Amino acid sequence: MDNYQLAVNAVRVISAEAIEKAKSGHPGLPLGAADVAFTLFDEFLTFNPKNPKFDNRDRFVLSGGHGSMLLYTLLHLFGYKISKDDLANFRQLGSLTPGHPEYGHTPGVEVSTGPLGQGLANAVGMAIAEARLAAEFNKEGYPIVDHYTYALCGEGDLMEGIGYEAFSLAGSLALNKLIVFYDCNKITIEGSIDGVFDDDMVARHKALNWNVIEIDGNDHKQIQRAIKKAKAQSAKPTLVICHTVIGYGSPLAGSAKCHGAPLGSENFQKMKDAIGWTLPPFEYPKEIQPLLNKAVNRGKKAEKAWKNTFAEYSEKYPELAEKYHRWMKNDNSSLKSVLEQIQSNDAIATRNSGNIVLNKIAETVDNLFGGSADLTPSNLTKMDRFGYFTKNDRSGSNIQFGIREHAMGAVVNGILTHGGLTAYCSTFFVFSDYMKNAIRMAAIMKLPAVYVFTHDSIGVGEDGPTHQPVEQLIALRSIPNVVVYRPCDTKETAAAWYSALTNGSPTAICLTRQKINSHCKNFDDALKGGYVLADSKKRTPDAVIIATGSEIDPSIKAKELLLSEGIDVRVVSMPSIEIFERQSSKYRESVIPSSVKARVCVEAASPYSWYKFAGDHGKIVAMNEFGTSAKYTQLFEKYGFTAENIAENVKKSIQSLK
Repeated sequence: MDNYQLAVNAVRVISAEAIEKAKSGHPGLPLGAADVAFTLFDEFLTFNPKNPKFDNRDRFVLSGGHGSMLLYTLLHLFGYKISKDDLANFRQLGSLTPGHPEYGHTPGVEVSTGPLGQGLANAVGMAIAEARLAAEFNKEGYPIVDHYTYALCGEGDLMEGIGYEAFSLAGSLALNKLIVFYDCNKITIEGSIDGVFDDDMVARHKALNWNVIEIDGNDHKQIQRAIKKAKAQSAKPTLVICHTVIGYGSPLAGSAKCHGAPLGSENFQKMKDAIGWTLPPFEYPKEIQPLLNKAVNRGKKAEKAWKNTFAEYSEKYPELAEKYHRWMKNDNSSLKSVLEQIQSNDAIATRNSGNIVLNKIAETVDNLFGGSADLTPSNLTKMDRFGYFTKNDRSGSNIQFGIREHAMGAVVNGILTHGGLTAYCSTFFVFSDYMKNAIRMAAIMKLPAVYVFTHDSIGVGEDGPTHQPVEQLIALRSIPNVVVYRPCDTKETAAAWYSALTNGSPTAICLTRQKINSHCKNFDDALKGGYVLADSKKRTPDAVIIATGSEIDPSIKAKELLLSEGIDVRVVSMPSIEIFERQSSKYRESVIPSSVKARVCVEAASPYSWYKFAGDHGKIVAMNEFGTSAKYTQLFEKYGFTAENIAENVKKSIQSLK
């Protein structure tokens, strides 16, 4: 048996061993795809385990994250800081080897792929980032940004709609440095894919403008030739269809039984006996060490060569070198002095405010990159000073994601995990449901993704309930680590953008279609998430009205109505509950005094965000049903978002205290 086969056997045995010890996991993929993955790491992938974040490394994405032990075993063999103890603690509390790979937790993991299909869009995002950065920085003789993005997927990834969305975009953009291996074993959890997934995968992907190669996924030479051929492709991304057997080498080979459960001690022993494996748990043959060292040394040499090239580049192109470092650092804290100067404008929709702010940011943040799901004229998210990123021009900073909300969100995650770009995306707020899981993955990874969601309420008007967001605000607010901003004017919108680019979390900025008046006077107030917008003349106000976005307008008018009746209230603008709750208890108390029990919360969306602020005697003016098709002014009247109704609710809250 040659050393290559010994090494592949080591991948299979160690992966299955960890799953067996954990009594939990998915051995089918690691056993079936071991040849493909090992060949890639051993002979082609550029990486340095001593510096997992080496800028010009190749990226590898395990889209079928359930097969995580395959990746952990490879990382261990090739010298990453994954020890035998880490392998032995697979899926255990606090280990470096959780059930699915986690970005920022395990060295060598490029992205948390999560649900099937996400990893494919993540990989597309990484390939986009590589192409954009290469266009910005590469000069003849100085390929500063020059690497590949590889991904490994299975049937489940390609069945999911996001997989089609992502591959359609990648083909349209001709991302030739994206290479995806399809572990084609024709088995899913329920068994054979026959009658469930009968697509002609060659024809399908050729139609998507992909280069397609079919191979035996257990034939070393075929794998080598396929990767070389894919890398030689200069006009299309490549799908390598690797015909494999799930659970290869075990008594359960070809069976769905080995997809998501350990082989069992008897079957595992039979697998080891069949290949003559007698080593202790998590050990591998010493004979394969030179093979592993060769791959590691290749990566170290590549990094050293890149550093030498960059040193020469820095001397010849010092301004570009400085720009490269600035882009990779991605520090936007200096924006505050720019954005706090933006003045609010009367009677302007906050989607228009967003366009003003975005283009102001683009004057300073030159690595800003983003676009919309085919709604740029409505979302107003184009950066006027930049062109579009296309298959013929990689220098553009605007991108057309197409009508692909789910893929759009996950592509942005890939762009951000790649590094070097400040990324945003946009659509109508109601369509955020389509990209919810990508937002959730960004939150888990704590990526600073920016989501611009316009048409944020029943203010959408005539398009009716299918396009009027009601439950979306509470849905996003319920996701840990996500910051939601619903600004009431241009100044609050500027604060929302500054927060989004500096708070280290994914941030949703929800903007109106309809015009609203200007109210915020102080940028720093808006940065606190909630603040006193219009105070009472009394030391202790008679009541507090808490509102967001477009509902600030009728709340201010309600204050005026109440004052004419001798009731003096405070109006609090709460553009971001999450940011407000990060403030000190002293500050929060100064804004919403616990002694003031009469409160009214106003938002043209689900009431569920507001019960903790309303308290026992408060009232909530919100949406408890879907909207309807009509002019937005009629809808605000119909559903009670008027000064008169808000004032009436204030009086009811005060009365309840007596």
